[in-house]
Amino acid sequence: MTALPPRGLAGLALIGFSVVGLVSPAYARVTQIMVTATESPTFEGRTFGAVGAYERITGRATGAVDPKDPLNAVIVDIGLAPKNAQGLVTYSTDFQILRPIDRSKGNRRMLYEITNRGRTISFGDLNDGKTPNDLTTAGDPGTGFLMNRGFVLLTSGWDPTVGAGGGKTFRATVPVAKNPDDSSITGPVLDELVVDKNATSERFVLSYAAASADKSRATLTVRKNYADAPVVVPATDWDFVDANLKAIKLTSGNFGAAGSFGATALYEFVYTGKDPIVAGLGLAIIRDLAAFLRDGKADDAGTPNPLAGDIQYTYTTCSSQPCRTMNDFVLLGFNQAEGTIGGAAPRPAIDGVLNWKAGGSGLFINYRFAQPVRTHRQHIARWTPEYQFPFADHTLTDPITEKTGGRLQRCEASKTCPKFFQANSSNEYWAKAMSMLQTDSKGHDLPGLPDVRYYLLASSPHGGGAGPGICAQPRNTMRPNAFLRAMLVALDEWVSTGKAPPEDRMPRVKDGTLAPPLPQEGMGFPKIPGVVYNGVHHTGDLFDFGPEFDQGKLSVLPPKLVGTPYPVFVAKTDADGNDIAGVRMPEIAVPVATYTGWALRADGHDGCDAAGQRIPFAKTKAARLASGDPRLSLEERYPDHATYVARMTQAAQELKAQRFLLDDDVAAIIAAAQAASVP
Repeated sequence: MTALPPRGLAGLALIGFSVVGLVSPAYARVTQIMVTATESPTFEGRTFGAVGAYERITGRATGAVDPKDPLNAVIVDIGLAPKNAQGLVTYSTDFQILRPIDRSKGNRRMLYEITNRGRTISFGDLNDGKTPNDLTTAGDPGTGFLMNRGFVLLTSGWDPTVGAGGGKTFRATVPVAKNPDDSSITGPVLDELVVDKNATSERFVLSYAAASADKSRATLTVRKNYADAPVVVPATDWDFVDANLKAIKLTSGNFGAAGSFGATALYEFVYTGKDPIVAGLGLAIIRDLAAFLRDGKADDAGTPNPLAGDIQYTYTTCSSQPCRTMNDFVLLGFNQAEGTIGGAAPRPAIDGVLNWKAGGSGLFINYRFAQPVRTHRQHIARWTPEYQFPFADHTLTDPITEKTGGRLQRCEASKTCPKFFQANSSNEYWAKAMSMLQTDSKGHDLPGLPDVRYYLLASSPHGGGAGPGICAQPRNTMRPNAFLRAMLVALDEWVSTGKAPPEDRMPRVKDGTLAPPLPQEGMGFPKIPGVVYNGVHHTGDLFDFGPEFDQGKLSVLPPKLVGTPYPVFVAKTDADGNDIAGVRMPEIAVPVATYTGWALRADGHDGCDAAGQRIPFAKTKAARLASGDPRLSLEERYPDHATYVARMTQAAQELKAQRFLLDDDVAAIIAAAQAASVP
């Protein structure tokens, strides 16, 4: 068999694998914990059940890692980072702790939110509350679900590419890699600017400064849809904004709107950048901060750990991008906490992971000139290297690349795997090739794993919204909140008591619920009047990024498409267009509309990225027949309002019995059904 081009992170994850789990205690740790403010009480003194009021502790943590330790040597360019007098590489990060004022009333669980581009989401997803980082009022925590249960909540930076932005962001600082003679490292960089419907941008801000103002060393292209051939923008039509070489502008109206970038276009800029940051240190930040706050007593200067003795178990929560971070976190061995004392067995840094919408992808983080902010979808950022073998948690040999690996291979060797929930929306199948998480490279179902659970939240979007936005149809309004609350409770029970969570709920090839998106008849989606179905999805591509890709260096940009060898499937639907398999929430089990994880853009044939659709049923049989809609009308499904309420009640109670809903959410669902105008 002929070996295909190397593919980066997968090979990198196997470097030095035989010694992982066998190394002596490492020096990496949080070296300084600096509290900058304490607000006690917070949330205007609001109390939460028997737990009482909470307080907020904010500050900055500094840490150091030994670049020679195999647990850290996997970080790309760690050997080229500046070192302190002890030969260690340092980093720092913002952090925030929310904890009960009466620490004895906490549940001894720390929920560590891995922030999304420096911002928090957990209050929105778990508390039905607000999502900005500066949460101070009594109403900000929403229902107070997490506080009522006594969780300590930790938030920190980890992504070193996060800027200050508008409002507060949690930021991490890592060093710039340099050549041994302290000169700047240079290399190819590919940036993308996405301009959507009716939008323009005067500047295209670059991820790294260009190494030269020589425009012959850079190429700007533009296209509308992913499958379109990129059109080169002549050098006479663009220029650098200023001498900092951190942004470009259009100098004519030939490729945009009167000199601005837009509208509805994908601009790609390939250039020689300089001064890459050691972005992979962000994974060490998560590891070291979690381990210190759970196990440490004080920092190097004797400053006490603010949570010393309070934490028994640590869980992570996240949404989308940071969950892909957790996929790489485990893949690269970072869940093995460093500094194990007295020759004891290695301990996991994180005990349980609740991933929501990670798909089968990793992150563009552990590479030279990394761009963790990017998200690889059907329409955008398809050139980024986040979609790489190993896709699955299982250790497999990929016949395409002839590599062997698995996301859990390292932690299984060191016995430091967390309990893992891989929960995904239906959109991940369409926009992020999610099926590769649950099939091998030939498209065969993979078996379950003892320490992982896999769940599809049937027919759900990656991100919902009201109205069509830039999509062709109104977007899917489903929210995952009730499901995620039940999953957090189940994860806690699994870790703390050993009570097994619900079994996997996933579509499968063998039972026909996981199918190719085309033909439409085979996938099952009905022919709804006015709704276009073209089956466009994230294909299973293989790219050549150059000969040093396995060392985290991308030298061929744009990458060369070698082929599309990986079979990618989507969740098959019923006659209504709703997913058959997975956890079917009451709005899917007792529907009033078709809910999809996919959508199409209004301005082209590409997918509408994170969005799905909500396509209501006709109210009457006559209206349905008049339009040619094959889906039964509301009056045909529910002869009266009482019937609808009874069916919604039954669906909610069944999900509660299966541990996918909690009591309060069952009551809320029934109340909403009673208030609905159905039929």
